[in-house]
Amino acid sequence: DPDEDTEWNDILRQFGILPPKEKPKDEVEERNNSAFCLLFLVKPYERMNLEELQEAEDDFDEADRKAIEMYRQQRLKEWKCLQRRQKYGELREICGEQYVKEVTNAPGDVCVIIHLYRSSIPMCLLVNEQLSLLARKFPEVKFLKAAANSCIQNYHDRCLPTILVYKTGEIKGRFIGVAECGGMYLKVEELEWKLAEIGARETDLEENPKKDVIDMM
Repeated sequence: DPDEDTEWNDILRQFGILPPKEKPKDEVEERNNSAFCLLFLVKPYERMNLEELQEAEDDFDEADRKAIEMYRQQRLKEWKCLQRRQKYGELREICGEQYVKEVTNAPGDVCVIIHLYRSSIPMCLLVNEQLSLLARKFPEVKFLKAAANSCIQNYHDRCLPTILVYKTGEIKGRFIGVAECGGMYLKVEELEWKLAEIGARETDLEENPKKDVIDMM
């Protein structure tokens, strides 16, 4: 009898002479039920917030600790990202005394863009307007502005507007003067492209919106 549970039949099954013995229906159902229960045991982690993960920790054995910790770290990362998005999102004014704290000592993973300006210069007002729009579009970037003389005494007007891009406490890029900042007809898309070129922020623009002027002569 090929279905008989004997040592000889087991040997024949090992050599492939007899097909594998079918498991009893009850055993198959029990395994399926176990897998079904396990699915519902693990999947809720993905829908839990930090507080729920903390409360549920005692309900699982040691084998589940790694899964719980993984999802806890994921939720913590999402929470920090949310906090950052709520923290920025606008062009904020600072003074020279706040420069080190707000710019140089900003968190290492935060990009800081600061505009040194003078309110009597029209180009500076235009840049402030464009940076305000970009601040709302990229709330994870820290956009700041400061009166030039409050940061650098006797800063010359020909250097304004000045846009500085910081990351990890170091200057990663700079635009000094009207021409480098894009000119009096600067559009927000052009400024976004300029900042993206120096790595301040990724942009969804596919090409430079300001076409290069061709010298036909």
